Amino acid sequence: MSKTNMAQPPTEQSLVNLTLNKWFSYQDSVFLPLTNIPNKQQGLFSIAFAGDFDVSSVNSIIDFLAKQNQIVTAICQYQPDLGLAPALCFYAKNAEQAINPLVLQEFSHTLDCQLVQVATPPSLYKPGLLVMDMDSTAITIECIDEIARLADVYDEVASVTALAMAGKLDFSESLNQRVAKLEGIEKSLIEELKSALPLMPGIKVLCQILKQHDWYLAIASGGFVPFAERVQELINLDEVHANVLEFKDDKLTGKVLGTIVDAQQKAIILESLQHKLGLEKSQTVAIGDGANDLVMMAKAGLGVAVHGKPKVVEQAQAAICEGSLLQLLYMLAIPLENEPAL
Repeated sequence: MSKTNMAQPPTEQSLVNLTLNKWFSYQDSVFLPLTNIPNKQQGLFSIAFAGDFDVSSVNSIIDFLAKQNQIVTAICQYQPDLGLAPALCFYAKNAEQAINPLVLQEFSHTLDCQLVQVATPPSLYKPGLLVMDMDSTAITIECIDEIARLADVYDEVASVTALAMAGKLDFSESLNQRVAKLEGIEKSLIEELKSALPLMPGIKVLCQILKQHDWYLAIASGGFVPFAERVQELINLDEVHANVLEFKDDKLTGKVLGTIVDAQQKAIILESLQHKLGLEKSQTVAIGDGANDLVMMAKAGLGVAVHGKPKVVEQAQAAICEGSLLQLLYMLAIPLENEPAL
C-alpha cells in the first residue's frame, strides 16, 4: 500500500495510508511512519476489531483512551489472517492501568466494533499454550443441558447451569446436583449426542493456525470426558481434562467419579502444562465463558472471555463478545517481532 500523501487534509485522510503491519504516529490528523516498534513489555495495547474503521473511528478511540489517561503514541493496522478483516492497534507507552472491559464494551458499541486491551501480549510466532473451556467455548452447547433434555429435565438442569456459570452457585456442588438428575440415561444416547457436537465458529481454523506455530492445545472442562475426547478428535488437541461420568449396565448412575474439574483444578492444569512445556507465563492463554474459568484465566498470561457472562467479561483481561474465535489472533499477532525500541 502507498505511503504517499501522508499529510493530506483530515477530510481526505484515509486509513489506506496505514501500511499493514507498520507503526505510525498520529499528530494533527496526520499519520507519520515510525522506524521503531513498541516495547511489548511496557504500556498497553488497545485493539479495535470487527468494525468498519475510518479516520473518525481513529479519532474517537484516541479521544476515549485520552479521557482514561492513556495517551496513544503509536498506531498499527494489521490483518493476522485472510479470514479476518484488518484491525487497529493503539499503543499507549506509559499506560499502566487497563480499562474495565465492560467500559470498553460499552464504548465500542458506539463504533459498532469490539475493543480489547492487552498488556505484554503473547506471540503467535513463538511456542505457546492455549487452554480452553469446552462447553459454550470450544462448542456452542452445554452438554449437561443437552443430556438433561434427553431425560426430560432440561429446565431444571439448565437453570442450575446458568447460575453456576454466572458464579452464583458453587460449581462442584451444582455439578453433583445436576448429574444426579441424569440417572438412568442410556449410554447410547450419550454416544449419539457426542457424534453431533457443534463446534464454535472459528475454533477449528484457530487451532490449525496455532498448531502450525508450535502451540500446545488443551481442554480443561467442567464437562464430561466423552465429549471432550470427541472435540479433541475434531480440532486436533494435544490433551483434554474433564469429568468422568459413572455408568452401570450402560446407564448413567447420576454420579461423577474422581476429582471434579472445577475452577481451581482448571488453574492447576494450566500451570502444570506451562511448567511441563517450559513456557514463560506470557506465552500462555486461557479462554472460557463461565465464572469457573476465571481462576484459570487469571493464572494465564492472557485470559480471554468468550461470549462470556458480564461477571466474566469484567474480570477477564480481554473479551470476544461476538463472532468467530479466530478473532483471538488479533491478540496474538500484533506486529511486534522486531527489536523493541519505542
